[in-house]
Formats: sequence, structure tokens, C-alpha cells
Amino acid sequence: MKGAEELVEDVDLLVVGGGKAGKTLAMDTARAGGRVVMVERGMIGGTCINVACIPTKTLVTSARLARRAGTAESLGIRLGTPQVDLELLRAHKEGVVSDMVALNHRQFLDSGMDFVLGTARFVAERTVDIALNDGGRRVVRGTDVVINTGTTPHIAAIPGLAEAEPLTSESIMDLRRVPDRLLVLGGGYVGLEFAHMFAAFGSRVTVLERGPHLLRSEDRDIATALADYLREDGVELITDVTVKEVVRERETVRVLLEDGRTLTADDILAATGRDPVTRDLGLEAAGVRTDDRGFVRVDDRLATDAPHTWAVGDVAGSPQFTHVSLDDYRIVKANIDGGSRSTAGRLVPWNLFTDPELARVGLTEEQARATGRSIRVAKLPVKAIPRARTLRDTRGLWKAVVDRDTEQILGAALLGPESAEVLSVVQTAMWAQMPFTRLRDGMIAHPTMAEGLNALFASWVD
Repeated sequence: MKGAEELVEDVDLLVVGGGKAGKTLAMDTARAGGRVVMVERGMIGGTCINVACIPTKTLVTSARLARRAGTAESLGIRLGTPQVDLELLRAHKEGVVSDMVALNHRQFLDSGMDFVLGTARFVAERTVDIALNDGGRRVVRGTDVVINTGTTPHIAAIPGLAEAEPLTSESIMDLRRVPDRLLVLGGGYVGLEFAHMFAAFGSRVTVLERGPHLLRSEDRDIATALADYLREDGVELITDVTVKEVVRERETVRVLLEDGRTLTADDILAATGRDPVTRDLGLEAAGVRTDDRGFVRVDDRLATDAPHTWAVGDVAGSPQFTHVSLDDYRIVKANIDGGSRSTAGRLVPWNLFTDPELARVGLTEEQARATGRSIRVAKLPVKAIPRARTLRDTRGLWKAVVDRDTEQILGAALLGPESAEVLSVVQTAMWAQMPFTRLRDGMIAHPTMAEGLNALFASWVD
């Protein structure tokens, strides 16, 4: 009988979890001739493609079209009253997702990696025991190991919430029905995106937020402007509120608030953060430590406490964006090859796909003032941008913060149409450490939304 050691398969790279960072590294290494095993429990392509960025933005597109169709007469077009067809909506979302899943699967196979569907658990340093989805098991050891297991929706410890079987950012996209009344627990980025989306689909939406205003990490003027637009589109917002208990009664959910009020709805969406997928990984056997929330502890090179063991993406506590995960891949790839690339000082942009959308990079005004710098603040209402007028979409506020001494841009928040695309111009200027005057005085094509940067950086309020 063969010894246990002989059953272990040795590879150059073992990736546990097939999210953006892990799958990109696995394919790169395999194409370069390395022996690679990547283990994934079931979401081929990772969270982004299956239950996050891609399906949500697919549905955001539908929601925006429904909202635009309702105002088409302002553009000279008569369309009638828009109606949401649930079957068509689901087919639209699932079609986009299935195409991308199939593309990813083909890319995995074409790269030459050994793509394994199963559940991995560490049994020793750099070694996992894999329970295969189709039966059987394999034990694999990597010269280098990358943990990329991601996160899952968090259900807050509110009495009755778990028992009420709340919707999450993942399950709500099954689209079994569009609830007539929807309560959204959490006024952060995920909650607001779904709130605005389902309001466009016809739901009566109420958002409950514990803090004094939405988007607690944003400047108050930007958060207030977005809140006003959400209200204009029929979303009820209740802030400074604490949920005492949630009760499911057949087809109805009752939410009892600490102030004595009771709210009822058909469904409740729990949008209160995400938890790391580490509980059953056996990380102790691998010599990998986690923090008090369960995220894998890494240094700024994304190395764990165990030798030749790395963690990337959400599970490593990185900002929970796919573009950050892709940058994690670049960092770990360089460091496995002997480099010293770091996460320190990364300029992380993000976009909230409400309508209008909010795009931000760098410091807020409040954060910039807290550094002690002497700053200048610029603001521009979107209605001042000619392209916005041609779109008949003038809601929004642009804001930028500049270092008064160096004239470099410290941060920007762009609330308005096509802001996610315009933000890249600002971010590029920040990378290049350009003075704001390059965007103020540069020749930008007319009429475009990006042209508004000329006016923004000439519109000082402080």
C-alpha cells in the first residue's frame, strides 16, 4: 500500500478559489508552462461574474432604460408606459452571465491549468485535501499557494432577521418576483444600488440606515444630493434608525424599530456587508492566521504568516472591488517571481451605479482636511455641463479637492451621468501628479461629459 506522502500531487501553483486575482494568476502561470491546480467550489469565473458586478450592472442597465422610457417625451419620443417583464428581465441577466461563465471556463481549459471543481481544506502547509464535486478526493501541494475564496453576504445579528429568510445581494438577483414593497436594510453602496434598481422596476422601496446620513464615508453634500435624487425617484429613506426585531409572517415581513414604529413589506434585503469565506478552510493547519473578523492576515505584499502562501481579493481584506482584486494579482505575480510590489499607496477608484451614478477616487474633503493640508475645494452642478443638457439628464454635483500648495488633485467625487467614465480622466491626472490646471486649461472635446472638468477646476468654493 502506498504511503500517504505518495498520494500528494505536487504543483508549482495551487489556487484555492477562482475569483479575479486567482484565476488570472492561474491562467498566466499555466500559459507560461507551470503546473497549476485551481480549486473552485462552483462559481466558475468567481463572484463578480456570477452574483455581483456583472449581473447587477446588467440589471442596472434595464432599470435605467425603464426610467428613461418613462421620460422619453422630453426627448421627443412617445413610448407609452414602460412595463417590466420578469421573464425577459431574468433571461437578459442570465444570458449575460452564462456567456461570461462559458468564456471563463473555455479560457481556463485553454490555458492548460488543471481546473478542479470541489471543496478544498488545508491539511498541512501549502497542502489541501479536495472533496471533488463529482465524488472522490485529491490531495494537492503547491510550491506557492494563493487563497482567493472571497466573501459572502453578512446577515446582521438582529433578532429574527435570519429566521425571516432575508434576501441578500446574491439571492435577490434570482428574480423570482418583483416585490410590491421592499425594505432595504443598510444605506451603503450595495443597498442603494438595489433600492434604486427595484424602484425603477416598480417596487415601493424603503431604505433603513442606522447612521445620520447615507454613504457614511462620503462628504455630507454629496450624500445629501444623492439622497434627494433617490427620493425624487420614489425611494423612501429613513436614517438614524435602529431595527429592534424582524418577524416573518407568511408572505409579509414586519420590522419593529427601536422608536416604536412598525414597517411591513413583502421582502427585506439585508445589505449590511460581507463575511470572509474562511471558516471551513482549515487555515490553522496551513499556518495562516486571520483577524478577529475572519479575514486572512496579510502584509502589504499580500503574503500571509505562512511561507509561500498568499491571499488576494476580498478574503484578504482588500477593498471589495474586482479592479482591486486584479491589482492584487499583479502584486502577487510580481512577488512570487522575486519582486517586491506592494499595496501601499494604491489609488483605488470606485463607482456606485445608481442613476445618476457616483464615482469617486482619492480623499474626500473631510479626509483631506483631517490631514492638515491647506486645500481648495471645487464644485460644479452637472446642469452647467452642456452635454448633460443634451442628454436631458442634468441631476448631479461634481466636487474636487486640491492641495493648495502643490496644485495636485487629492480626490474627486462625481455624481452625475457617465461619471464612471469621466473619473478615469481625473485618476490618470492624479497618477501623473499633474497640477489641476492641466484639466482646467486642457482642450477636451465638446460636447462631452469630460469637458465638464474644464469648468469644475475653475469653480472654487473654498
